[in-house]
Amino acid sequence: MLEISNKTNLLEQRSYKYSMQDVPKPNLQRDIFSEGEVPRVPFNHRRVPMNMPEEIWITDTSLRDGQQSVEPYTVEQIVNIYKLLSRLGGPYGIIRQSEFFVYSKRDREALEQCLSLNLPFPEITTWIRASKEDFQLVRNLGIRETGILVSCSDFHIFKKMKMTRRQAMEHYLATVSDAFEAGIIPRCHLEDITRADFYGFVVPFVNELQKLSQQAKIPVRIRACDTMGYGVPYTEAAMPRSVAGIIYGLQHYADVPSEYLEWHGHNDFHKAVANASVAWLYGACAVNCSLLGIGERTGNVPLEAMVFEYASLRGSLDGMDPTVITEIASYFQHEIGYDIPPMSPFVGKNFNMTRAGIHADGLLKDAEIYTIFDTGKLLNRPATVEISKTSGAAGIAYWINQNYGLQGEDQLDKQDPIVQEMKQWVDQAYADGRQTVMSCKELEEKLAQLLPQRFPLTDRR
Repeated sequence: MLEISNKTNLLEQRSYKYSMQDVPKPNLQRDIFSEGEVPRVPFNHRRVPMNMPEEIWITDTSLRDGQQSVEPYTVEQIVNIYKLLSRLGGPYGIIRQSEFFVYSKRDREALEQCLSLNLPFPEITTWIRASKEDFQLVRNLGIRETGILVSCSDFHIFKKMKMTRRQAMEHYLATVSDAFEAGIIPRCHLEDITRADFYGFVVPFVNELQKLSQQAKIPVRIRACDTMGYGVPYTEAAMPRSVAGIIYGLQHYADVPSEYLEWHGHNDFHKAVANASVAWLYGACAVNCSLLGIGERTGNVPLEAMVFEYASLRGSLDGMDPTVITEIASYFQHEIGYDIPPMSPFVGKNFNMTRAGIHADGLLKDAEIYTIFDTGKLLNRPATVEISKTSGAAGIAYWINQNYGLQGEDQLDKQDPIVQEMKQWVDQAYADGRQTVMSCKELEEKLAQLLPQRFPLTDRR
């Protein structure tokens, strides 16, 4: 049968519906996921159309998936992180939702305190396993939406849950039905979708979810979870690893509208950000992230990365305040005690810092030469240099200008006598065997010794 598609406005064949393939034993796709070998990336050279939604947004899992991989946050820390997320997301709620645990007394206390703030964004949601016992935890919390874990690969269904596909689907549908009965929007987390039998289980299961949704007159949200980071952004990759194919298939064969389609990825193969961007480009409105990428194993999609991906794709931050990212990094380091890897983009100590003299020379002439954007304006973190054996006179001049806030005619260039004298001192230190970078304290003390009237040490304390 031919029908006009409301997505493409073209006549399309709609007669075929995928049915559940209740196989007697798990299909572990050993041609792709062979034990003891690196997983293979299959290609079938089939392309699906790029289909960026009219509106895209970010959802947050810092207080759920992110919290699973660190020491549990205190109630105060959870509340403060939630406030920072709200400020970062801006008045239009580009950071649309944040999910919370509800299992402990501390989790519920933090959730209630955050609800009491009455912030418009991010909306507070929860997460549970697909069980009636877990659903009772969220039934009376007054939340509008909860995530429900619905593992969908045979690795999980047969090996972890010890069920058949049919049994798993019926088990999941029972919990989803409870959510509908309570008037709560279920967000179904299709765990391990990049190892699942997409047409033999995922599509028919989501079609059953859609039937329940239509009967209840309550939407169902679908989160495609790349639990092990197997997803790939390549346009002609085959299922089940193709991110574009998964998003297209959920829309085209399971009728999931873009606004109820979400991507959740992990970074096991360094593809988390690229995969999340592809999910946006091919039709998902939402990508799920955690602050600083904190999450299971190699982590989730870093939320701060998707703030800048959003701006790159849309040409605007749409009210988001990226300077809050620097506050968030500081809070995690100094209040929570989390060590941010120094090379981490946007938040690491070294992300816009150089020790190379040739780079410092470029910064001295024009900061735009060696900075990715105006990091002072957008992140409240101007480009910096550290003084080491490779910094040269340019690095020393740049450090002095920045450290002492020298502007315009007051700025020093690399030929300035005080810069040359500092360079001789630095060079001699490394000639004598020094290996570590120069500290600010050492540099300030030496400047005060060389030119106390201009760089008095008392002004730097």
